[in-house]
Amino acid sequence: MLIDSYNRVHDYLRISLTDNCNLRCFYCMPDEKIACLPNKHLMQPDEIDHIAGLFVKLGVKKIRLTGGEPLVRKGAGEIIRQLGNYPVELTMTTNGIRLHEFADDLQQAGMRSINISLDTLEQEKFLFLTKRDNFQQVYKNIHLMAQLGMRVKVNVVAMKGVNDNEISQFIALTKELPLHIRFIEFMPFTGNHWDHEKVIGLQEILDIAAHDYTFEPIRHKKHDTAKNFQVTGHAGTFAVISTMTKPFCGDCNRMRLTADGKMKNCLFSKTETDLLGALRKGEDLEPLIRECIWTKAAERGGQFVTDFAHTDPESIQNRTMIAIGG
Repeated sequence: MLIDSYNRVHDYLRISLTDNCNLRCFYCMPDEKIACLPNKHLMQPDEIDHIAGLFVKLGVKKIRLTGGEPLVRKGAGEIIRQLGNYPVELTMTTNGIRLHEFADDLQQAGMRSINISLDTLEQEKFLFLTKRDNFQQVYKNIHLMAQLGMRVKVNVVAMKGVNDNEISQFIALTKELPLHIRFIEFMPFTGNHWDHEKVIGLQEILDIAAHDYTFEPIRHKKHDTAKNFQVTGHAGTFAVISTMTKPFCGDCNRMRLTADGKMKNCLFSKTETDLLGALRKGEDLEPLIRECIWTKAAERGGQFVTDFAHTDPESIQNRTMIAIGG
């Protein structure tokens, strides 16, 4: 069992397979010509398996694969099937472009849920936001995953002046399809041009939704990052991940492993622990993992003030989002 100094048990590991992506969303990969890590610096499949196996022995019950875009990683299918052998809930966050190519791998690995990132329902705006013309493929794959019986969550980074006019349209998707739309408050990372005025907070999103829908809150479960709601008569749900306006750090159970094998005890942590380097030197990883968890800050990496409007994004010590892992 992995416990921090605030007595929080950590049993959820997010593993980034790559810092590369086939989209160029400004809030994640701001530089079109960003240099990705060479393959030798990435965790190799056997190293991912070794480290994941150790975390499972230490009490991990859930593993999420992330990127960049995990499905552009060479050998992604092999890695997915390999991790499917562990007695954990295996899931993934993806931009959805290549999902149809890996449907068999996901099913063989026993994956039952998947998060798909999509910030707009407008094809032209998708091209503007991502610099790629892949909207139709993503939209088709959302439906494909639902048809295969997956629990599909659609992640929407909500931003004023960008997609705030589409909140009701996203919720409308839940009427006939059992989709779970999740609006994510815009968060600051190195180089993503964060501005507190672009943040659409929890209450603002609910106020917008209330203009068109009648909905009720769904009972909160332990470790939930999202505040979930059900529109009357809809097959699916919608939710808000309120990192900025109403953080959920009190019962956090999450750990992150970057594509180059650095462990982060929080999305916003300043420090990292080099597990891959230690593994390649033949060192014992367990003490490093336990120390990393024990030093976890109480809230948001210890970097944010309570009033996020006074947060200086330039003062935050962190990687870009794509280098951390979504």
